[in-house]
Amino acid sequence: MLDARDARPPAIVHWGADLGDLPAPALAAIADASVPAVPPSSIDVPLWLPLLPSFTDGWSERPGLDGFFTDRSALAWDGWSTDAGEGGMSVTGTGPLTVTTRLELSREGVLRMRHTLINRGTSDFVLTALDLQLPVPDRAREVLDFSGLWAHERRPQRGELRQGAWMRESRHGRPGHDDAFLLAAGVPGFGFRGGEVWAAHLAWSGDKRVWASRSALGPAVLGAGELLGAGEVTLAPGEEYATPWLVAVWSDRGLDGLSDRLHPWIRNRSELHRPRPVVLNTWEAVYFAQDLDTLGALADAAGAVGVERFVLDDGWFTGRRDDRRALGDWFVDAQVWPSGLHPLIERVHEAGMDFGLWVEPEMVSPSSRLASEHPDWVLGATGAPTWRFQRVLDLSNPGAYGYVLERLNALLDEYPIAFLKWDHNRDVLTPGVAHRQTAALYRLLRELRTAHPDVEIESCASGGGRVDLGILELVDRFWTSDTNDPLDRQSIQRWTSVLVPPEYLGGHLGDQAAHITGRTTDLAFRQVTALFGSAGIEWNLLHATPEEHATIAEWIALHKRFRELLHTGRVVRADTADPAQLVHGVVAQDRRSAIFAYVTLDAPQAALPAPLRLPGLDPDRPYTVRPLLTGAVTQDAPPPWLASGSVTLPGRVLSEVGLAVPLLKPQQAALFEVSAA
Repeated sequence: MLDARDARPPAIVHWGADLGDLPAPALAAIADASVPAVPPSSIDVPLWLPLLPSFTDGWSERPGLDGFFTDRSALAWDGWSTDAGEGGMSVTGTGPLTVTTRLELSREGVLRMRHTLINRGTSDFVLTALDLQLPVPDRAREVLDFSGLWAHERRPQRGELRQGAWMRESRHGRPGHDDAFLLAAGVPGFGFRGGEVWAAHLAWSGDKRVWASRSALGPAVLGAGELLGAGEVTLAPGEEYATPWLVAVWSDRGLDGLSDRLHPWIRNRSELHRPRPVVLNTWEAVYFAQDLDTLGALADAAGAVGVERFVLDDGWFTGRRDDRRALGDWFVDAQVWPSGLHPLIERVHEAGMDFGLWVEPEMVSPSSRLASEHPDWVLGATGAPTWRFQRVLDLSNPGAYGYVLERLNALLDEYPIAFLKWDHNRDVLTPGVAHRQTAALYRLLRELRTAHPDVEIESCASGGGRVDLGILELVDRFWTSDTNDPLDRQSIQRWTSVLVPPEYLGGHLGDQAAHITGRTTDLAFRQVTALFGSAGIEWNLLHATPEEHATIAEWIALHKRFRELLHTGRVVRADTADPAQLVHGVVAQDRRSAIFAYVTLDAPQAALPAPLRLPGLDPDRPYTVRPLLTGAVTQDAPPPWLASGSVTLPGRVLSEVGLAVPLLKPQQAALFEVSAA
């Protein structure tokens, strides 16, 4: 509910629960009744928190706009106007600067906001910040966001929203593994299944800031904006700057309620070409040791177990024998592949799969032909330390941009490549370039997709370092994390999927001993973990036993059987008192079927753990629950319902009372099918 009735800058009166179909007089009465008192020793009019707050409004927290004209002209607004039409509303303030705020509220209940600023003055305007802010009510006293590390992304952190600002800044030139990701403020104790929550995400793949603040004056806000370096954006007269979109959601059903709005909205906006194919990626199978005989045999093995896409990872281009050389020299290595990639691709196609290729177009190795011939295309000071033995290519340089586009187009023209794994393995760490680099990346992806509309692209940034809704408009998949360790993956996938639907989140079945952590886990635990999402394999199947091949084939068949449900249904997560236990699942939109996982991360706190409660079902409909897969157990006898093979109970009983669980060992999982009886 927006108050835009007079010459003041418009302000949001309410953002949250539906107030019903109110007539104009009632709306005016609500807005009038929301005007606060004037406290002593303060601005002598009621505090007004507009879409673009400033000192003029009595707002002494973060302003919405910060910057200056180089001739020191004053910043002032002559007036405000609104334009309401199909799909949203635009609010425009005029003066030496024109700012237009666009607000769109989707049918799913997702609010999008962005500012567009135009310099109407006679001198340059140096923009320091242009941020988006949304008020949240006083009862939103607890804040949740995320941090993380490489291979350990999306670690939740939460605490009390006290007076002051909880500010998170990303200065990586990409969101980074410690990205705040989704900033949520809610009533104390909100969980997955309950509590009122307001949340915001900045749809941007470069530097950014997000914050939650509570003012000593009373109001609280969620805010976000692009984090600009000094002088990074300077607008000449007539030039404009548009902020990234702020995506905001309210729920009175906890974090799952956020997913219930976000997932269908994303699915309606980003239609995938076809069901997510089961992938085999060669990275942890062979690393840089590529040859036709080995990879041809691996392709045969992958096709035999039901894999649908074979992705050749790093190591295929000229001189690439390790991670210290050759990035930027995007030509097929004639020594490794004397006939090009055609023989391998033919073998892949014969095995019934399409072919994908790894690239890292934004990077360059100092030891590369490209860097030696075009040192001016490389970002950063000469002699500055490298990161993973590589540097960043300046995509804002027309020569560098044109070279990368030409090389990618040439590869896609020559070879029948269905998929690009697009990697980004280091922070940028060059001041003042993140904005132009991100804008150039978006432009490059758009051009490439226009030229090759059937090629799918995965966003990978040393794993999950660039997972955001800005780049999701241009890609079809995220590599959620570089780790295939199922214990770490359970948490990473659980929290990433609050925002992103699971079909966009790549998860692979790895080797028994995880390559990154060294932890050894049972095959059943790895299978259940990788089943949910865009499933794949990252394991040298040539080293797997015949029994493992048979089990993998059964797992792929199971995934394909439930793929439509997994990739179209409602993601649900139970709130469990024991942190060693996780329960999550996917329920069909018509609530006639579901699939659930019960996971033990560690030893449960009790010898007889709490019952398995299945959220999200129709309370009045009877369901039959059957086990699909059960990991290793420590029990003399299973629960009787499991021994009998199934049980039929109403959804209300399954969600409120639950079922006795198998006594799984630590780091194990069980999978259950739920069908309307």
